[in-house]
Amino acid sequence: MRTQWIAAAVALACAGAAYADSPAKRPEDPRIAAILDALGKVRAIGSVSISPDAKHLAWTVKTNGKPVLEVADVDGRNAHRVTASKGCSESEAIWAPDSRHLAFLSDCAGKAAGVEEGKQNDISVVDVTTKAAAKRLTHLTGYVQGLEWRPDGKAIGFLYVPNATRRASATAAAKPQLGEIGVEGIEVQQVATVDLSGGAVRTLTPAGLHIYEFAFSPNGDRIAYVGAEPPGDNNWWVAKLYAQPASAGAKAVTLVDTAKLSGPLKDLQVAVPRFSPDGAKVAFIGGLMSDQGSTGGDIWTVPAAGGAAPVDVTPGIRTTPAWLTWTAPNRLLVGEHAAGASRVSSYELGDGGSKATTLFETPMSIGDGRLSMSLSLTADARTAVFTASSFDKAPEVQVASLDGSAAPKTVTSFNAGLKPSWGKAESIAWTNEGHDVQGWLLYPANYDPAKRYGMIVSIHGGPAAAVTPRWPGVGYGGAPLSALGYFVFMPNPRGSYGQGEAFVQANRKDFGYGDLRDVLAGVDAIEKTHPVDDKRLGLTGWSYGGFMTMFGVTQTGRFRAAVAGAGISNWQSYYGQNLIDQWMKPFFGASVYDDPSVYAKSSAINFIKQVKTPTLVVVGERDAETPAPQSFEFWHALRAQGVPTSLVVYAGEGHGFARDASRRDVLARALAWFDQYLSGKGD
Repeated sequence: MRTQWIAAAVALACAGAAYADSPAKRPEDPRIAAILDALGKVRAIGSVSISPDAKHLAWTVKTNGKPVLEVADVDGRNAHRVTASKGCSESEAIWAPDSRHLAFLSDCAGKAAGVEEGKQNDISVVDVTTKAAAKRLTHLTGYVQGLEWRPDGKAIGFLYVPNATRRASATAAAKPQLGEIGVEGIEVQQVATVDLSGGAVRTLTPAGLHIYEFAFSPNGDRIAYVGAEPPGDNNWWVAKLYAQPASAGAKAVTLVDTAKLSGPLKDLQVAVPRFSPDGAKVAFIGGLMSDQGSTGGDIWTVPAAGGAAPVDVTPGIRTTPAWLTWTAPNRLLVGEHAAGASRVSSYELGDGGSKATTLFETPMSIGDGRLSMSLSLTADARTAVFTASSFDKAPEVQVASLDGSAAPKTVTSFNAGLKPSWGKAESIAWTNEGHDVQGWLLYPANYDPAKRYGMIVSIHGGPAAAVTPRWPGVGYGGAPLSALGYFVFMPNPRGSYGQGEAFVQANRKDFGYGDLRDVLAGVDAIEKTHPVDDKRLGLTGWSYGGFMTMFGVTQTGRFRAAVAGAGISNWQSYYGQNLIDQWMKPFFGASVYDDPSVYAKSSAINFIKQVKTPTLVVVGERDAETPAPQSFEFWHALRAQGVPTSLVVYAGEGHGFARDASRRDVLARALAWFDQYLSGKGD
């Protein structure tokens, strides 16, 4: 039975744009409330680390609403806290080379100069072999992340933005665009170090470079890093790979500048630099990437001294490496996307390229909380630890032997009592226009094969990303839609990770065409084998998925309802509105000023007269990646055409919503929208 608020949510189609700050209390469908409450019960595991001697684990886990640091035996037993903090947040736990000291971030310090109490993180270290209290090493005023022990264990490196006003990420809520834009208020992230004994923080990298990630050489005397001129939010896509001595004022050497290359890496992105054991080479991931942190590409190596072009050691592979580390002079351990699954492989390097051996593969999302698909390793690289989750298994810590002899073993039970309220997951594979394509299908909760169901197609962001099974958090996604009784199809069309770099690049200069055909071919394949009602199809997505939703309803009338989250309706106007325009040229081949036609052909606004699909549009007020005017433009055009529509703008939110109330509200509105238009009562 529909509640008054479901009807009211849909009635917004006849009203103007709504601004959601603190969403008002309203009657709520009890099914939605139950789903949201269940999603909020997960004890999130923020980071996990294994001691180099393979004896202990450390993790940060949500406890009474805050992440806290715990230590356990390597089998997960005897878990206990090693700090006495109360009401504080502890994160980024990482073991020292001596296997007795743990570094972590803590906001327990109270008020820093100009920083609200409880908001400033500092670096602390605790000796787990004694009962001594944790030692606070820094007194920072700004944003800190990316802790990394120097190999000698006498200092800790980290990324630091002095006097930061926000998290250093393009997905965070943008600063108000006031003053001289691009000149005033620029915040720069640098590599800094602090000694284990305490003392002053030393900045290593040049003030004129924004650093995104870094790594120490094996003896700690050098660092390699990915950096670009400020502003940092915009320029990751044109960042270069550098190396320099690990000392303040040292001169940096440019190892890779993709703008100056010829061949397949030209003008593409670089990430995850790692020195070889002898310090002579740097390996990195290079490829077409649409977002920092969503890493994927081939594996490349370059001399650490510079002076030579990088070499692709994995040409033509059909997977997408996302993370790597050296385990021997000629061997790399790699975390990679493999057709919707997570794979950990060993790559043996030789003169003719490399040979991969799969150590394990799992239909789960994995990672230790640092980088995409990163693992924490013992000193001998024989054992790894990470957090894993899937559609049917909530997050837990797993330990894996890296000799390929056994599957990873779950060693915690933080979320053992949680059961999915949505249906089972199935991997779906199909071919289209010569491409092998894969996606995930969630069945409706309480599935009855004798019934026919509506299906919602949920397209991921990126586009260079992938849907890999993971337990959902409180936010927008497919699982709640499944819990309400829909099939939910989550495709990985061309442009996605998991089928090789050529597949990732297959939608360049073709947004919304080949990838949409892949999606529709997947829908057709599912309808041949599953009881899906083609008259009850929905379409949704966030970011690039929001664009695909806006564009998709202009290209086909198959979808009876749509929800576009943080989408892009007009690539031409978007080019001048967003704060991250550098990402666009590798995908479109030129700027909008040099080739406006390639942007126009993928702009939903140019086909708006063809739309009949009722569409809910949601966006954050301070979204720097997909600015709110893009959503206004689409909503305004639909309203002018008499298409049922609603626009909700969330005050203060960026590309990724930070407030729990906002995440809950947008999900509830979307569920209500689909429930209204896909109920089948009008058929």
